[in-house]
Amino acid sequence: MSAPAPLRIAILISGRGSNMSAIARACLAGEINAEVAAVIADRAEAAGLAAARDFGAATATVARAGGETTPAFEARLGAAIDGCRPDAIALAGFMRILSGEFVARYLGRMLNIHPSLLPAYRGLHTHRRALAAGEREHGASVHFVTPELDAGPVVLQSKVPVRTADTEATLAARVLTTEHVIYPRVLGWFAQRRLKWHDGRVWLDDTRLEAPIVEDFRAL
Repeated sequence: MSAPAPLRIAILISGRGSNMSAIARACLAGEINAEVAAVIADRAEAAGLAAARDFGAATATVARAGGETTPAFEARLGAAIDGCRPDAIALAGFMRILSGEFVARYLGRMLNIHPSLLPAYRGLHTHRRALAAGEREHGASVHFVTPELDAGPVVLQSKVPVRTADTEATLAARVLTTEHVIYPRVLGWFAQRRLKWHDGRVWLDDTRLEAPIVEDFRAL
């Protein structure tokens, strides 16, 4: 049986794109059977665009114009995504909430990485909130995107310790290190057709995933 064609990934960013860079490096190193079809930013000044070009990836900017409606913006964003014919869409620090209609268009093909152990701490400022709550463990989650914010099925999580001396910055840095491991790994499973979406459920190696896989990074 011949190997499947490389997975074509469109990556959406808003800033420096460190997860985008981790995915691109994994593709170029042959660690995952995938290629970056395009990197699309919603800000022309996003630093990740230059990094993407250094990796040889095609780039595009789809910025929301002042006064532009959400449907109009998402129509342009969808056209940019569809133009690169991706098999998967990876949100990597993309700081816009997408409408339910837009998400439905790519349901089962769009993934995101969120810096918390979902379902805890959906939304913003996750590290600050984890510290304020006195959490002993924190981490990141790779999940399929569904219309409800940060509520799609979680595939893989990283778990790190929260240390007494941690600040928001030190905890964020520890979690980010793990993000660069788990996001390419999940995309690699998707590329191998090991990870599948069927009828709103996630399957890995032909077994329905009832709970996220958790990888322990507590030695960090």
